[in-house]
Amino acid sequence: MKRRTLGLASAGLASTTIAAPAIAQGGPIEIQFWHGLAQPLGGTLEAIANQFNQSQSRFRIVSSFRGSYPETMVAAIAAFRAGTAPHIVQMFEVGTGTMMAAGRAVKPVHELLAETGVRINFDDYLPAVRGYYSLADGRMMGMPFNSSTAIMFYNKDMFRRAGLNPDAPPSTWAELRAAATRIRAAGIEVPLTTAWPTWTQVEQFSAIHNTPLATLDNGFGGLGAELRVNNALQVRHINTLMEMGREGTFRWGGRDAAGDAIFASGQAAMSFASSGARSRFINEVPGGLANLGAAMLPFYNDVGGAPLNSIIGGAAFWAMNRGPNAQRSVDEYRGVAEFYAFIAQPQVAANWHTTTGFLPVTRTAFEQVRASGFYTQNPGADVPIQQLLRGGGQMTGNTRGIRLGGFVEIRVAMQEEMERALQGQQTAQQAMDNTVTRGNVVLRNFERTNRG
Repeated sequence: MKRRTLGLASAGLASTTIAAPAIAQGGPIEIQFWHGLAQPLGGTLEAIANQFNQSQSRFRIVSSFRGSYPETMVAAIAAFRAGTAPHIVQMFEVGTGTMMAAGRAVKPVHELLAETGVRINFDDYLPAVRGYYSLADGRMMGMPFNSSTAIMFYNKDMFRRAGLNPDAPPSTWAELRAAATRIRAAGIEVPLTTAWPTWTQVEQFSAIHNTPLATLDNGFGGLGAELRVNNALQVRHINTLMEMGREGTFRWGGRDAAGDAIFASGQAAMSFASSGARSRFINEVPGGLANLGAAMLPFYNDVGGAPLNSIIGGAAFWAMNRGPNAQRSVDEYRGVAEFYAFIAQPQVAANWHTTTGFLPVTRTAFEQVRASGFYTQNPGADVPIQQLLRGGGQMTGNTRGIRLGGFVEIRVAMQEEMERALQGQQTAQQAMDNTVTRGNVVLRNFERTNRG
């Protein structure tokens, strides 16, 4: 696999000015760590970094919140070009294709561990997590950490008000539409909404129905992939959302994570969201944990073979070189590797999972949490793991994940086209056709920049 130096053209992003990270003099070696998690998740993440700092005296992780995931990506790219990149950057999953093709900007995990002698048992990682950040031969490129998947959250009190069983959420789209109709009839203004609309309604939807999002196994097979989201099943589903929007049973929550606020405030009865939103919903949804339901993503039960496993979201940690002409010292790389080994510990992964709602990422961490009785005391907290194992845990080329360059830009185009359809400005077929046309332009531009 050939990788070229990370450039702004490959990601379709603009430049910004970043100050150079400082290296401590006469003290611990400082490892600059840029992340994209706002509070309270960011504080929990930084607490883990501080635990590492307290566990040894040779290295010190210096954590820095750099804005949203896209903003953190922009900052890291610009910093590398300026020769001031952080040692570690947290990159969301849709940036994986860009990082894979980033050449000497990135220090792959397998190289980092081989050169430092630090050992991490990646065989213990959940297959859906390990596979997303590895090469075809299994070598790890990014370090998994805050992995999530999309699930359906629901308000149990609103279900009761609509005469629905709060312990029996809908599992198919036919059941969901029937439930949404009853919820609307009960006077509840927003029966259904969604956060991360392209992730939940296109990317995850394609995976659980074993339908290709793109050719070449959704980009895992190479840079020549082309989008396929204008297939009959996806168009059918966008039509479903459009019909529900007209009848008042579905409300577009906005782009990216904007829809979370509608559910968290108690306006919506059901919402598709990241499993990592669990801690926020427990704190903000009226009634808290006792009123928060969690269920697997619904599916069309007339689609053969469905449902299969969902795919992961969230982010991974990527080790970076300082710049095109600036390398790290052996000691700096050792510090990065030691930090990776620290966060790979089952207890660290287990605590992160129970505190936030993100996945436990390793089988050992999952077993520790299950043995503790956490899932009995917190019904629904294991739904994301069970959903990732749907279909027997045997992933296909459509359910392994997505590795498309420039996918951040493709998501923007997809959201724009979905919005136009939901506003009645075009048909579902036109929306998906336009997404394919626009997205393939991005893919070909990325291919030209990175092939060779």
